[in-house]
Amino acid sequence: MMICHCMSITDTDIHRAIDWMRAADPDTLITPGKVYRTLGKRADCGGCLPLFIDTMRQADSLSIPMHLRGLRRATTQGDAYERRRQGHRLSQSGTQE
Repeated sequence: MMICHCMSITDTDIHRAIDWMRAADPDTLITPGKVYRTLGKRADCGGCLPLFIDTMRQADSLSIPMHLRGLRRATTQGDAYERRRQGHRLSQSGTQE
C-alpha cells in the first residue's frame, strides 16, 4: 500500500527498513526520521506522517529493546524550574542598567 505519494514510500518499504535497522543494531530506537534516512528520503509535506507512524507501529520488530524499557525519566524532567531558583532568567530578575 502506498503510504507517501510525495516520496513513493510503501508499507513494505517501511517494514523492510525497520527490519534492516533492527538487524544492524538490535538496541537502536527506531524513529520515523531514521526510517526516512534509511530509505534515502525525507518527509516532504508531512501529510503522510500519521499513516507512516501507524504503519511503523504494525511492524513486529519495532518494539523497544527489553533492557531499555525500564529506564526512568531523569529527576529533573517534568520539574518546571529544573531546580533553579525562580528568578534565574534575566527577564525575571528585574531591569539591569
